[in-house]
Amino acid sequence: MQFLLVAFDGTDNEALERRMKARPAHLENVARLKKRGEFLLGGAILDDNGKMIGSMIVYEFSERALLDKCLENEPYISHGVWEKIDIRPYRHAHIEN
Repeated sequence: MQFLLVAFDGTDNEALERRMKARPAHLENVARLKKRGEFLLGGAILDDNGKMIGSMIVYEFSERALLDKCLENEPYISHGVWEKIDIRPYRHAHIEN
């Protein structure tokens, strides 16, 4: 089952600094999930000036509880980067050419 995570960073003056500090650990975590087939795609959400203000990720887990367990080790959560997180069941559209 696929899940779409949309998360927005805090808006305080230190928000971008927190993100940049946690980013290497976040990317290492994503690389592990990708090797296991649990990270399908994702990236940073940008403001109109190109500044990172959040994230979008599509995960693949057999059930929501496994995603929740995975997120216990997400550096952007443990380091207080993401302030608002929305997770929804998702289905990737397979469109043939």
